[in-house]
Formats: sequence, C-alpha cells, structure tokens
Amino acid sequence: MFKENSNSDSMRMSDVLCDFCHREWTEEIPMIEGHHGSCICGKCLNVGWAGVIENEMNDSIPGWKCTMCLEHRKDPCYRSPAYDEAFICRRCIRVAAQALRKENLDDWEAPKPRRRT
Repeated sequence: MFKENSNSDSMRMSDVLCDFCHREWTEEIPMIEGHHGSCICGKCLNVGWAGVIENEMNDSIPGWKCTMCLEHRKDPCYRSPAYDEAFICRRCIRVAAQALRKENLDDWEAPKPRRRT
C-alpha cells in the first residue's frame, strides 16, 4: 500500500505503508512486499504469526482473499483488527517470516518456527 498522493516516479521509503496497520516503512520497521504493492510490517507479521501459527487462530470470513498473495485461500488467516479488508494467509505468514529471518535484521526478532509433534 502506498500513501495517498505519493509520486510513483520518486517513491520514498516513507511512501510505503503496511496494509495491516498503515505504519510507514522506516529503517527501524522492516517491511515485506506481497503482490501488487501489498505490504506487511514486521510488527504485524509477528502478531499474525502468534495468532495463526502459535495459537492456531483463524480470522477467516466467507470469501476472504489474502492481501499478500491475492488468493482466495482455505487455510487459516490473520485479519487486521484495524483494517477489515487486510488478511494474510498462513502460507504468506510463513513465507514473509522466512524472508525476514534471512535478512538477519538487528531490530526484528523472528518468530520461532513451531515444532510439529
């Protein structure tokens, strides 16, 4: 998501917003991009991970579509408490967390993968 009235010819980091909380992308807050400019910040990703992966919650509603992959999914998802149209599926949560883990960012603590028993 991009700030309203942002100039596509001269985009700045702060023009990119998290679809789930509308926080600006900064050096302190990592951001992962999905399809067609969709984004989730590291903070929202951690909340989604805790809900869907760790606590097996599911915020799905009939006809929901993942904001990140743009697919209608059947797996559990996290839904933004602030922006009803923002969903992220379990698969995208895992992929985004893996991408941020690979970055080895000092200011982002990766969620621990859950052990399957």
